[in-house]
Amino acid sequence: LLRYLKSLIYNSVAELRIFTALVLTMGLTSCDGLLDLTPKSQISQNDYFKTESDLQLFSNSFYNNLPDKSPFDDQSDLYVQQNLSDEMLGGNNRTVPASGGGWTWTDLRKMNTLLAYVNQCSDENAVVKYTALTRFFRAFFYFEKVKRFGDVPWYDVELGSADEALYKPRDSRELVMTKMIEDIDYAIDNLPTREEESSSPFRVNRWAALALKAQFCLYEGTYRKYHDLKLEGNDYTYYLDLAAKAAGEIINDGPYKLYSTGHPESDYLNLFAAEDANPDEYILAIKFDYSLAIHHNANGHTLVPTQGRPGLTRKMVNMYLMKDGSRFTDRPGWQEMSFLEETKDRDPRLAQSIRTPGYTRIGETTVLPPDLSVTVTGYQPIKFVQGPTASGGQVDRNDRNTNDLPVYRYAEVLLNYAEAKAELGTLTQEDLDISVNLLRDRVGMNDAHLNMAAANANPDRYLSAKETGYPNVSGSNKGVILEIRRERAVELNQEGFRFDDLVRWKAGACIDQDIYGMYFAGAGEYDLSGDGNPDVILYNKGTAKPEAGSGVLVYEIGKDILLTGSNSGYVYSHKNIVRNGFNEERDYLYPIPINERSLNPNLTQNPGWSDGLGF
Repeated sequence: LLRYLKSLIYNSVAELRIFTALVLTMGLTSCDGLLDLTPKSQISQNDYFKTESDLQLFSNSFYNNLPDKSPFDDQSDLYVQQNLSDEMLGGNNRTVPASGGGWTWTDLRKMNTLLAYVNQCSDENAVVKYTALTRFFRAFFYFEKVKRFGDVPWYDVELGSADEALYKPRDSRELVMTKMIEDIDYAIDNLPTREEESSSPFRVNRWAALALKAQFCLYEGTYRKYHDLKLEGNDYTYYLDLAAKAAGEIINDGPYKLYSTGHPESDYLNLFAAEDANPDEYILAIKFDYSLAIHHNANGHTLVPTQGRPGLTRKMVNMYLMKDGSRFTDRPGWQEMSFLEETKDRDPRLAQSIRTPGYTRIGETTVLPPDLSVTVTGYQPIKFVQGPTASGGQVDRNDRNTNDLPVYRYAEVLLNYAEAKAELGTLTQEDLDISVNLLRDRVGMNDAHLNMAAANANPDRYLSAKETGYPNVSGSNKGVILEIRRERAVELNQEGFRFDDLVRWKAGACIDQDIYGMYFAGAGEYDLSGDGNPDVILYNKGTAKPEAGSGVLVYEIGKDILLTGSNSGYVYSHKNIVRNGFNEERDYLYPIPINERSLNPNLTQNPGWSDGLGF
């Protein structure tokens, strides 16, 4: 922290100097005008923050704090790539970094700078508005730090290079959470509503602040509950209650609703592939624009064999219900069903999340099977994938996407509300009807509503088993909690939540569960598209390679494709990869970098991490 603050103490002002110089230069009408300008090197904080425009320009960089611009590539027990992440590999693959590792404080410095000088602005309304905006982002910033490191130093003022506070120890997460709540409550009370400013989902408003509060209070409440974390101050129920109330306020008073055009077979898919964020469902989104060359890589990641070969795991696919609401894993023979069988009559979100029989790319009519050359499990993702002529009208461009990505969307708010109430023990059937069941209605599962009494009377064995689920869930609401977790996994698939969810539920053991793919009964021809023609042919070692038509993949079992058995079973692309396991005593938090602890010996290391410093 010391290194970052020392190097950045004047960075914010430097940025302002550059910007101001450019603006002034554009306004010059003659060389003589240079004589009337203040030298660029003398512009200071006292010369800025005078107008609402100053505050807006300075705060625009805060939006860079928003989540990873590619939430679709986070690996977990439900979504993997050819090369497993360090978190998935576990053991010695996770080490203490010398620097970096998320222990960065650049943006906090900028936020505290604005708060220190905001009162120089003569526009009182602007002062309140941008103070609220900055405190929203400071709460956001600290949420990311608490999730990663637990206890962290709380700083809410500018620090100079000689400040003793640079060497302070970490503050308790209770203090940090208390300060975050103070910040977010100020933001909620003082940020404009969508109606007061604009309907744009790209600017933070009051509803985004409520969404953030619901999110981090749910995280903290469930983390403390499942980790049995008892700190001086508030207990887990306090945070769960705040989460339920914040989400409930959006549900009851907010302007949002689930995107639906009356086409349940495609609305979920189109929501994420649309060029522009839907203002009805997206509370806050990240803007991408072809003309400005601001894009992400969802298409390439999913369609190009050199960019990860991602796939949903069989565990994830097994979690999708049947369309009538019954459990797929209760069906006879579900373990060895063919791809055509297992994808039939499922929750419509499955066919809008991976390629299933009959799949056509958006705007196209050609039926495409799952392409095993670009997915390690056979379950090829299609969420966030745009049509071949999207992104500026380029034909079949797979190297860029310009569909906007969600930060907060109404569906997550509904799930946060239901989970907080369930974990508190205050959930009712009416709560489910205004939350989870609306998500099912969107995809045409109107007759498959989650029934609280039925779920609690018969908890799903698959979701509670040590091998496939969460054995640490107990109590009278066990069944409905498991069902809400299922709904969360399905609805928020590939949106960057899963690893954090496993951490807060103390469910790291899920990382060690099997990461299998689709099932193959053995050598032979397999139709994956549903058109009656083979898309994949498997053959055994020692037999002649079969002849195949154009576009048909031919794989030797044990060489080109790995299965759980010698000649049959589930796709097991990582069969020969050594995974060292999730460390329950260590891996729920990340380590403090070595250089930071060397600079500030008062920073204690997180449990289980060895950095060789001896203190």
